[in-house]
Amino acid sequence: MTEARAQTAGSLGAFLELVRWHKPSGRLILLIPAGWALWLQPLAPPPPPLVGWIVLGGLAVSAAGCIANDLWDRRIDPLVERTRHRPLADGRLGVSSAVILLVLCLLAALLVVLALPSPSRLLCLLLAVAALPPVLLYPSAKRWFGFPQLVLALCWGFAVLIPWAAASGMLQGWPLALTWMATLSWTFGFDTVYAMSDRDDDREVGVRSSALSLGTRAPQAVTLCYGFTALALALAASLQGLGGPLFWLPWALASAGMLREAQLLRRPDLPRSAYGRHFGNQVWLGALLLLALILPQL
Repeated sequence: MTEARAQTAGSLGAFLELVRWHKPSGRLILLIPAGWALWLQPLAPPPPPLVGWIVLGGLAVSAAGCIANDLWDRRIDPLVERTRHRPLADGRLGVSSAVILLVLCLLAALLVVLALPSPSRLLCLLLAVAALPPVLLYPSAKRWFGFPQLVLALCWGFAVLIPWAAASGMLQGWPLALTWMATLSWTFGFDTVYAMSDRDDDREVGVRSSALSLGTRAPQAVTLCYGFTALALALAASLQGLGGPLFWLPWALASAGMLREAQLLRRPDLPRSAYGRHFGNQVWLGALLLLALILPQL
């Protein structure tokens, strides 16, 4: 009986690792741009039930993306130090189990879309269908494209489009365009840093990344990405009438923090752990930008 319970606990733990729920940073960093969209759309602040549905949908889509990534990379992950202990890579889970969980996550995301307000449901459904191919194909991009982080950025862009459509029933205006571009820029920046920790392994395995393609220019590119993100969100907020110290103070702190984090990447011989810390810090800084949007509307 004890052995059976241990096996069940081990399987449950492996499933949680497969969807990365033991690493909340990866989930939060997808939900933050959704928050930017919800508090910048014309009808902000959003109703709490809508926020709840967007969070549930984001968790389901994020889990599906993690599973798809590990299915694509199940033969590569054992060769990379950071990923060799993932459940599919070390054999704790089989492909069939992962595929079943992937389908369940996609069904959960579909149910969330169907639960959204009826005036915006069709538009959100069309956006969700449009998001599916890049989400499922992104993990393959490293095999044929020198900047796969751009593909991930396009996936992250739907975290702005769908919440915006769900809240307002339309997709138009400069605030939306600026929030979408800010999200693409931020995502490309932090995922380039994430790829910097795997450069040696990726080069040996033969897969591509923006960290490898940019080489020594990667820190400069990340700096530009973060700077553009902060400026685009500030302009979007101004167009929506947000301002005052409740906005500008947290915005300035977050912007300065992002640029400082990018500058630290210029240090020679950074340990691999530094890139993971950078990723985690972006969660806090992105959340601080979200707080800057929320505070003036309380």
